[in-house]
Amino acid sequence: MAVIGSWEQAEPGVKRKVFQPGKELMMMEVHFEKGAEGALHSHPHEQMSYCLEGRMEFRIGGESFIISQGETIVIPGGVEHGVIALEPSALLDTFTPLRTDLLGKSTAPRV
Repeated sequence: MAVIGSWEQAEPGVKRKVFQPGKELMMMEVHFEKGAEGALHSHPHEQMSYCLEGRMEFRIGGESFIISQGETIVIPGGVEHGVIALEPSALLDTFTPLRTDLLGKSTAPRV
């Protein structure tokens, strides 16, 4: 479970910071060293990733997509996906509904 607003190690070469969520929407910033991977996984949440810097190769439902700084990609809920940093990179990930697996069920949204 993430500590809101604090950087934490997510995977080798990957660190993330989860921002204070809304009622049904949340964001987190994720930084990758070159070659670092976000392992293949799935979750029921719809996800949109915006590339803040660098270049990333996403694997989504068995297909590969490359995005660069200023580009976005949408990942439907329930679809297996992962990512590898082709160079040092950063993403802004947005999820709906809330990822309680990252937040903990007691996180209250700001009003």
